[in-house]
Formats: sequence, structure tokens, C-alpha cells
Amino acid sequence: MDKEDNNTHVLHPREAMASVIGVQVLPFFMSNSENKYWNRVQVRSLSNADSTVLSSDSNVVNGTSIGGERGRAGTLIDQGNGQLMSKIEEKKRVKDDFLETLKPLWDDGYGTETIRDFFDMAKDMIKPDGGLPRWFCPVACGRPLKNSPILLFLPGMDGTGLGLVLHHKALGKAFEVRCLHIPVHDRTPFEGLVTLVEETVRFEYASSPRKPIYLVGDSFGGCLALAVASRNPAIDLVLILSNPATSFGRSQLQPLFPILEAMPDGLHSAVPYLLSSIMGDLVKMATVNIESRLPPGQRIERLSRSLTGLLPYLSGFVDVIPKDSQLWKLKLLKSAAAYANSRLHAVKAEVLVLSSGKDNILPSKDEGQRLMNSLQDCVVRHFKDSGHNLLLLYSLFPAILLWENKLTAPFAVMVQEDGIGLLTVIKGTGKYRHSRRLDYTSDFLPPSTTELKYAIDQVTGLLSVAAGSIMFSTLEDGKIVKGLGGVPNEGPVLLVGYHMLMGLELIPLVEGFLREKNIMIRGLTDPTLFSRMFESSSSDFSIIDWVKVFGAVPVTATNLFKLLSTKSHVLLYPGGSREALHYKGEEYKLFWPDQQEFVRMAARFGATIVPFGAVGEDDIAEVVLDYKDLIKIPVVNDFIKDANHNAIRVRDEIKGEVANRDLFIPVMLPKIPGRFYYLFGKPIKTKGREDILRDKQVANQLYLQIKSEVERNLTFLIKKRQEDPYRSIVDRTLYKALYAPSHEVPTFEL
Repeated sequence: MDKEDNNTHVLHPREAMASVIGVQVLPFFMSNSENKYWNRVQVRSLSNADSTVLSSDSNVVNGTSIGGERGRAGTLIDQGNGQLMSKIEEKKRVKDDFLETLKPLWDDGYGTETIRDFFDMAKDMIKPDGGLPRWFCPVACGRPLKNSPILLFLPGMDGTGLGLVLHHKALGKAFEVRCLHIPVHDRTPFEGLVTLVEETVRFEYASSPRKPIYLVGDSFGGCLALAVASRNPAIDLVLILSNPATSFGRSQLQPLFPILEAMPDGLHSAVPYLLSSIMGDLVKMATVNIESRLPPGQRIERLSRSLTGLLPYLSGFVDVIPKDSQLWKLKLLKSAAAYANSRLHAVKAEVLVLSSGKDNILPSKDEGQRLMNSLQDCVVRHFKDSGHNLLLLYSLFPAILLWENKLTAPFAVMVQEDGIGLLTVIKGTGKYRHSRRLDYTSDFLPPSTTELKYAIDQVTGLLSVAAGSIMFSTLEDGKIVKGLGGVPNEGPVLLVGYHMLMGLELIPLVEGFLREKNIMIRGLTDPTLFSRMFESSSSDFSIIDWVKVFGAVPVTATNLFKLLSTKSHVLLYPGGSREALHYKGEEYKLFWPDQQEFVRMAARFGATIVPFGAVGEDDIAEVVLDYKDLIKIPVVNDFIKDANHNAIRVRDEIKGEVANRDLFIPVMLPKIPGRFYYLFGKPIKTKGREDILRDKQVANQLYLQIKSEVERNLTFLIKKRQEDPYRSIVDRTLYKALYAPSHEVPTFEL
């Protein structure tokens, strides 16, 4: 056993009878109480599926055991007093300490770590210790939610395992995060690294066979993840690949590699500047944690200070990857790409590829297309303005794009991110789950404060400003009040209302409930938005993904059942897409089916039904070409038919006008924006109403009452908005300029 230094000891695999890897907790993570890292130790066997567990009386130095005996498989956790126990026993003891759920607008920690933190940590991580690759758990991740799946991070060329530093706190709520550290001077061949990760995967699978295991591979780590997945098709793996290095053979820098090998040591100091593109755009990295809403002058000043502070770190990049290690890693990368590419056909795992449009190292955009075509279950999200290392960028100067990308963009505003919030992307693409099948109820994570702020400021900001939404609700005594005070706080609650043109009312409605009542609305949505209909290798992280982040669920009886059973606030539009994609002259007309299906479901759970109306679409845009007009145009007619060929039919048994639900995008003429108005009617309680379940006629009467209430709310708002002196965006803008930007603009008197 080697003694690494005065503070840290590690049990090396080659020195133990059971070929055990002792996961060293490096000095950076334990010497300073101000560092936010949790000392956790895992002992794993490379020789077989068994693991070695150190006994409770093993010696522990700063969280690292230096002795022990063979025992039951498990993960060791240092509680800070030298007491160690198996993972299973520890989980039983702290069972009550785990959070069950997250509340809406939770703190995800984005902006608290920057690229400087990466370099500071890397300086300590690269110090030679003579050790082999090992796992570590960043303390910044904290304690995850109960029954969270495990996430294994597989690093890129640097091997530090710190590539998720900007995402530790957010990911730590949703996953048990472990990061692979490959020491700079380690010469373990690719097959050896595959074995290490594979043994860990198999151990975790044996411990929790019903949970998925997430492998996040950055560049080189993407090859490693694919290799492990190809060898373990029976294990439920979810692969998140950030610019995977499977395209290494087509790298733009291939001609430079022979020069690097022949470069004298005296010129090696120039290599960091040549290879800085490995880390992506340094200017973009410097902008992390700089508020995008600051005035241009202040933003430039802060960017200048941040960039100046980063330049000294760049010269230290040579220490992160010295010349001899660079040459070894290039050979390792070559073998990794060849190994992974030869086994793509065997990968059965669910794969999400994140590709960059400005990757100066690898042809990542083309590789995303190739992997999407080669792998059995693969989706791609493309970030066209980002460099190679997506994971060290987050939410930087996004550009808002309107009306593009075929059928999907007109649903709302599209966003192109320069950076990436990894957990947000995982949620938005429907990849976060606790078991083999995604459960839209139990697997949902509410949006964080950062996600709400980003969505409102950058994704839907123009609509939010243009709408100037104002909400009213009705108390138990029938009195209409401003705000959402009349909507019950306790669920289950079923909000039933009119679906505006293009669903424009959704964004202000969800935002309003989050801001005023901190309640997450779960909207039942057309299942087509959850299909692969809109997927391509150039798909941006679009408004459709953001809809999923903010709680949208495919509209099915099963999902409504689950949501009501968990006492959620559920949003339902009986008119569905027929109302949202209505024809000319059909504003505020309801297209509801004859069946009262949702009434009986609500009564089964004693849910409170709140009918509501929303108006304002005719103050935003005017439909000039609707479905009847578009199908008369031959080319457009063919496009609509193709787009609807594979569309999911929610209720094929429904007859009449509401059954006419072919998806299409009406041609609209924008107007000078008016205002959105919402009125939530008097709550209708179904608790104790067994007669609704027994008698269909009673259920139908309640159904007609709800429909009538929605129509009454619409009529009330259409009439009263004429009395609003601030209905026009011009008047609202002047009011804010004279008073305060954050001051709520008044409306009509009740």
C-alpha cells in the first residue's frame, strides 16, 4: 500500500488480494471546510462481480479507508466520525432523511460555480498520486431525492471528472452522482476503463435492478459509455453523450497530431493555446454567471474582468494535460473511437446526443446525424452556436428565433441556447425516470427558479410582455376578485376551460400559478407533442421541450387518473386542438365532445372543478388563412397530410366537429398587442357526490353546467375588457415608464 501524502491514503487494486479499487478522496475535496464536497468512498472489485467492504473498525484518514477485510458488497460512506457501513445499511438508517419531492421553484444552484472553479479544482486533481482511475462524489451534489437513479459521469480528454462542475447542485437533487477520475499519468488501456465502468454498472444493476443507470459521456467519455452499453444490452442504461468522440477519425485537427508528436519540449508551452478550443469558446465561458439583463456597459465590464481572470488559468492548461499524457490520450482516443464504432449495432440503450454547431475539434453536428441513424433508440439536441465542451457553458446570451423549423416553431417562440442546463435538457427530452418506463406523474421534477426565469426572460419573453396578463377568480360566495385567491390551494383540482388560438394562454397561466401560489399546473396535452414526429438531428431544444419541463402530460385517461390520485392541479381543455387551431370567425367558440368523461373521473377522487375562460387572442393576431383555405393549396395540402399521417388520435370514437383535429398552422396577421384576461369561476366540489358516479344523467348535467360557466366567463371578460384603460400595450408601456417596471398595471374595475 502506498502512502500518497500526509492527508490521503489509497488502497490500490494491484496491492489487494481481491483486486480492489479504493476510491481516493482527493485533498481538494477534504482539506478545506469551505469546499463543498462530500467525502464518499466506494470500494469495487475488478476481478469479479463481488466487491470488498471494509469493516467498521477499519482505519479512516480524512474519509479514506486504508485497511479492511473482505465482506458483503456495498458502498462505503464516511459519516465524518470514522464509522463505515454498507450502502444497504446506510440507506435503511437515513431513509427518513431523504426528500420525497421537490417544491416548485427550487434552487438548482446554477451560477454559483464558474470555469474558474473548474481550473481551481483541476490543479489539485492533476497532482501525481500513483493511483488508478477511481470514482468520487462531489459534495456540491448534496443528498438526492429518495430512490433517485445513479448517474455516472465519464470525462473527456482531461480525465479530471470535473466536467459537470456547473451542474453538480442541480443534478445532485435528481441523481446519485459519481464522477470518474482518470489520473493524468495513468496508462490504463481503453479496455481496462471499459471493465472498470462495466463492473460498476453491473454492481449498481445488481443492487437496484429496476432503476435505470445513467451514463453521461463527454467527448472521450461518450465512446466509453457506448462501449459499456454495447456489452450490457440487458441492463437499463440511459446514455447522455455530449459531442461524443466517435467521430475522432474525421476530426478537423487530424493533420496537427503528427506535429504535436514531433514538437520539441521547448515549444510545448504554446500547446495550451492551441488546445484551448478543447474547452470551447473561452469568451463564452467567461460569461457564465454574468446576468444577461445587465446594461451593455456593465456586461462588457464584467466580461472583461472575468476574461482577464481566466487567462492565467489557460497557461496552466499544460499541467492538466502534459505533453506525454496528450500523446497517450490521443492514442487512447483513437482506440476508443474504433472500439465504440465497431459495436454501435449492439447498443440497445436509450441515447440522447448533444451536438455543437461550432465544435472546432470534432464534426459533432454530422456525428449527431450518423448516430441517430445508426443507433436503435437515439434522439439529438443540437446547439448550433456552442463549442466542443457544452457542459462548461450555461445559458449565455441566447438568441430568440421566431417562426421557423417547419411545423413546430409556430406553436410559440423557439430558443437557441449558447449554453446548456443538463438537467433541464434531460427533463425536456423525457429522459428522466426511476424505472424502465417513464411515468409522467411520479417521474416529474418541478421547474427550478432558474428554469422559470430563463423560460420567461428568454424563451417566451416577447409573449409575456405583449400579453400583460391579468387574472381574476371567484370566491365561494360568488364574488369576483383580482388574483387567484378563489382557486383552492389543496388538490386535487381540475381546471377546465377554453383553449385559445395556438394555446397562447398557457404560458401566462402556468407562470401566474407559480408566482402567486407556488402551484405547479399539470397540463394535459396533445400526445403528438410527445412523439418522434418532430425529431431530427438538427432539433434545437425548442418550445416543445420547454412545455415538458413545465409539466405537460399526454392527454390520456390513465394520466388524468394518476394526476388526480396524487392531488395535483390539472389543466384540461375538452376542446383540445380543435379549439386551439380553430378557423376564421370561431374565436371563443367551444368545441367540446358530448361525453362527460372528465366529470366522472373528477368525482371519483373528489376533485374540485374550476371552470375558466381566457380572452385576448384576437388582440394578438388575426387568422387570415385557416385549414379550409390551406388545403386548397396543393403543396400545402400535401404537407398537412404528411404531417398528420402518423399523428396520434386521442379519442377516435368521438364524432362531430371536435373530431376534426388535423394539425395545421394557420396563417396569422400580427396586431398591436392588447391584453390577456383570465377569469376562474366558482369552484365546483365533487367530494361526496356519489350520484355523479352512479347516474350518467347527473354527470351530464354537471358537464353542461361547467361548459355554461366557461362560456359565461368568456362573455364577462369580452365585455369588461372594453373598460380597461390599459388594454393596449402602448398604454401599459407608458404606465410602466412613468411609475415602475415591476409595478402591476391596473385594469378595469370589478
